Amino acid sequence: MTPRTRDFGLAGLWLMLDQITKIWADRSLDTPITIIPGFFNLSLSHNRGALFGMMSEWTGLARIIFLTLLPIIAVFAIAWLLARMPPAERWGRFGLALILGGAVGNLVDRAVYGHVVDFLDVYIAWRPLASFLVDWFGTARWPTFNVADMGLTCGAALWIADTLFRRDSDSLSADDGTENASKV
Repeated sequence: MTPRTRDFGLAGLWLMLDQITKIWADRSLDTPITIIPGFFNLSLSHNRGALFGMMSEWTGLARIIFLTLLPIIAVFAIAWLLARMPPAERWGRFGLALILGGAVGNLVDRAVYGHVVDFLDVYIAWRPLASFLVDWFGTARWPTFNVADMGLTCGAALWIADTLFRRDSDSLSADDGTENASKV
C-alpha cells in the first residue's frame, strides 16, 4: 500500500467513523447519557454554525460562502497538500488525513441536514475548578463536539507539531553540516 493510498484511506475511515457515530447519536440520544459523572456526557446537539456555533444566525450569501463554499475549497486544498507531501513526513500526513476526514464529515452534515450533528459533551462539575473556569471563561462547559471535530483538532495539532519539529531538526542538521564543512 502506498503512503497516499494509506493516507486517503485513513481520511475515508475517519469520515465513516464520524458519520456512523452521528447517525447513532441522531437516532439514539433522545436524552443525555452520563458517561463520566461531572465530566462527560453524550448529549445530542445540532450546530447550524461553525466553530463554537459562530455564524449560526447568518443567512443568505454570507452563510453559503462561509459555511459551504470556503469549506469545500479547504477540503480540496487539504487533499492537494496531502497528495503532495513527501512520504517521509508521516506525522504531518497523518494529521492532514484526520483533518480531511473531519472536514468532509462536517461538510456532509451541512449538505445533508443543514446543521452539524454534535454529541460529545465535556464539562467540569467540581465546584472549585468550575468556579475558576466560569470566572475566567464564562462557562465550565466545552461546546459540544463530534468525531469530525476530534479529527480536525488532533490532526491540526499533529500537522503543526510535525511542521515545527521537522523544521527544527532540518535546521539543526543544516547547522551541523555547515559546522562540519567549515572544520574540514
